[in-house]
Amino acid sequence: MRSSGFRSLAATVLSSLCLGLMPAVSHAATLAQPSARSLIDAMAKAHAAVVGIKVTAVEGARSAETLGLRRTGSGVVIGPDGLVLTIGYLMLEAQQIEIITQDNKVVPATAVAYDIATGFGLLRPLLPLRGVVPVTLGSLQNLQPGEPLMAATGATATGQESDVSITQLVSKRAFSGTWEYHLDTALFTSPPVTAGSGNHSGAPLFNQKGELVGIGSLLVMDATGENRRMPGNMFVPIDLLKPILAEMRQSGSSSQSHRPWLGLTSSDQGGRVQIVRVSADSPADDAGLEPGFVVLAVDGSEVTTLEGFYKKLWARAAPDEPVRLTIRRGDEVMTIELKPKDRMLTLKKPAGI
Repeated sequence: MRSSGFRSLAATVLSSLCLGLMPAVSHAATLAQPSARSLIDAMAKAHAAVVGIKVTAVEGARSAETLGLRRTGSGVVIGPDGLVLTIGYLMLEAQQIEIITQDNKVVPATAVAYDIATGFGLLRPLLPLRGVVPVTLGSLQNLQPGEPLMAATGATATGQESDVSITQLVSKRAFSGTWEYHLDTALFTSPPVTAGSGNHSGAPLFNQKGELVGIGSLLVMDATGENRRMPGNMFVPIDLLKPILAEMRQSGSSSQSHRPWLGLTSSDQGGRVQIVRVSADSPADDAGLEPGFVVLAVDGSEVTTLEGFYKKLWARAAPDEPVRLTIRRGDEVMTIELKPKDRMLTLKKPAGI
């Protein structure tokens, strides 16, 4: 959506936020609400910093098995030098990265950082993004369930324009990914951002002041976390970026990203952690672990959730320090020793990092 067509956004925001089509925020009586004009101005300014992202991974990339070689998503300019924040999995093992501006210009970019611990990725355009003002970083601290928010997706190289979606915060809670990933706090919104291009990956989430509060990671089917169907999105809160941004820019990741990795995809249900998939040529594969095995303990300490499993694994002094997993295979219980790897060292780095 180009700036000349921003009346459409204004109408959407006004109808959703000002005419009551979205549920009222629970704390509306105690918080001063922005005027319609200030609301539109803030959203317009935020939206102007949104870009599309197109990535082609290197041939033979380990990540291509799950993400494919060609990926599209969104990002947002956060730095005066054109620094773009996105979700990091888009740029895993990238060979070519391009930024698509809101007037559909394609600008080559280079990778600055990928942080496994948070999931954030940083890109820098190789040509100036003229006239783009960086967004202001907000916080999840004052966000309340029911609060209306704006998610924006970038333009694509095929001509699809940047777009916006009005959504609302459903919950703030912990999230454990099946792929050895955990956030103590994530943002969950509904209805979901379902751009036809798939550009919800890396889509920025803004509060009513136009401040950036999160970066889109996943579509989820249980946004409430209460075991009932409610499609939505999970966003990584911007609060996690602030303490590591300088480190990411300097070293290409945060120190927390250098942690043990086994190469497992797992699920936790009914108080047990079950292996669903084993990555080829990973420590878990080398040790003979297979889908269907149940992880009972890490170094003798019982685990019943993904969060517990990951945190016991990551608490080790060094990424490659051997770990003992107690495994149940059918009726048989055994202990297997694995030598984890530093995940950052297993990936082919994009040029620039």
